[in-house]
Amino acid sequence: MIDRKFKLRWRRRLRHSRKQVEDLGYQAEEQLERHFFRRLSRIVQVRRFVAAWVLLMILLAGVSVVQLRSLGDYYQKLVPTTGGSFTEGIVGAFTNANPIYATSAVDASVSKLVFSGLFKYDQYGHLAPDLAQSWKSDAAGRIYRVRLKDNLLWHDNLPLTAEDVAFTYQTIENPDVKSPLFNGWQGIKVTAVDRRTVQFVLPNTLSSFIYSLTNGIVPKHILQTTAPEQLRTSTFNSVNPIGSGPFRWSSLQVIGNDNAKREERISLLANADYHSGAPKLQHYIVQAFHDPKQLEKSLANKELNLAVGLDAIPGNLKNNDSFQTASSPLNAQVMVFFKSASGLLSDKKLRQALVLGADRSAIINSLGYPLIPADSPFLRSQFAYNHKQIQKDANATAAADLLTADGWKLDSTNGGIRTKHGNKLGFTVVSERNSEYSEVALQLQNQWRKLGVDMTVKLLSGSELQGALGEHQYDALLYGISLGPDPDVFAYWDSSQALARSDNRLNFSEYSSSVADASLESGRTRLGNKLRIVKYQPFVKAWLADYPALALYQPQLSVITYGTIYGLDMRAVNSALDRYSQVDQWMIRQARVYK
Repeated sequence: MIDRKFKLRWRRRLRHSRKQVEDLGYQAEEQLERHFFRRLSRIVQVRRFVAAWVLLMILLAGVSVVQLRSLGDYYQKLVPTTGGSFTEGIVGAFTNANPIYATSAVDASVSKLVFSGLFKYDQYGHLAPDLAQSWKSDAAGRIYRVRLKDNLLWHDNLPLTAEDVAFTYQTIENPDVKSPLFNGWQGIKVTAVDRRTVQFVLPNTLSSFIYSLTNGIVPKHILQTTAPEQLRTSTFNSVNPIGSGPFRWSSLQVIGNDNAKREERISLLANADYHSGAPKLQHYIVQAFHDPKQLEKSLANKELNLAVGLDAIPGNLKNNDSFQTASSPLNAQVMVFFKSASGLLSDKKLRQALVLGADRSAIINSLGYPLIPADSPFLRSQFAYNHKQIQKDANATAAADLLTADGWKLDSTNGGIRTKHGNKLGFTVVSERNSEYSEVALQLQNQWRKLGVDMTVKLLSGSELQGALGEHQYDALLYGISLGPDPDVFAYWDSSQALARSDNRLNFSEYSSSVADASLESGRTRLGNKLRIVKYQPFVKAWLADYPALALYQPQLSVITYGTIYGLDMRAVNSALDRYSQVDQWMIRQARVYK
């Protein structure tokens, strides 16, 4: 029990504490009144003094911030760092990631990111090992053995072996699979010698064979149970492709119902077990735009890091320094192929006059960006190129004299167009509908018009052009052909490649010469550059004398970037896919580190 005396004592102490608190409150109010509120009226009198102190404090704070930043820049620097999501926009549609079928711009791009090949091209355009560690051939150049790198893995973590490589090429060789690569693999025997060694036995020596080993390899353990005739429609191709490339499949999203404006968004994730080391980027997104205008819009909205398929930076973005063009010359040639087997252009003198009447320098200058001129069936970078064996520069006077001597007379009553036996000197040039080819065709039309030649231009969409190429439906063709680093141009100039029964019909000029045929065959079936140069000489002489085409220039690959892409290095490329030569090293983020 608490007694009364104890309670009284605590009450006195409580009252005393309350009084102390009240006294302190009164004192605080008095001090606040005396030293703050009563002096507020004096601020006007000392305003300059107060303002000076305030400005001084602001100045000191600003100087401190600047000093800290300066010290930070002195001791630290910005460097590229890993991580981030990268988005690439491409004009086209996605249908198939399987490298056995992938041919369109979008399909081939996705396939290149997901699947690895035995070899690839580096940023200098040189052949470099990918899955392969080394290779060798026998003295005759008919047997090739490729040794794989150790500890290769598929995206599902199962080992990649020589059995997978052999299965890939055996599948391509199967006619029921209907692969676009089928023709190049006929008669080649592919076997797995052991887990890391694959052997290729060729029916004949082919000096350029090693360059055909850049296509992606597919997994045997997944596709071996799929019937060959059903492989093209397999869900593996577009639902869950398993590769060994720098990025693995994540998802596919289709945006929009209108086919003309539909988009496909393919999401990929970094492959941590990639044989060259984990990619620096965390995510890679390929966005396919059916309509180029949609791609331009997405680029303008800064939704893309990279855009492929546009001729140039859209006009409304040209003054924005954040958008840049990265370009590189392609190992390819743009030519005008004259259909020499039939029709008006079967006349060699007429073809010669057209070549002499075309000023390639003026055509290149009209495009507004630097290009490497072409004047031979070989690229200037190829070892078989001879600067003494080239097409002559433009000579309009000589061209006009040739036409006159060939019976083509100027007819003033026919708008200045030449005629022969009552027939006008006119033909149609077919090409793809884009700004570059449109300008080149216009320049040629004007140049040949001055000679009295009536040239009609027919520009087609990509799909329409492919149809025309397959059937050779043109008088002349303005087109670019891919050549690569090796001078094996058999597919474009041997007479067998012009026949209707030929699967590809890449001899667009329908050029036929027994001398050229023998030379092309000899050049590709010999080993050693010096010997091959000698073997190719008859072909070059025949080609220059027969004028089956007008060589114009070496085209370039151009991509549009938003912001800085560290590691993007395109010095020389064989195809648009070679932009990925160092994709595992690309970075878009920055971080501060001490120097």
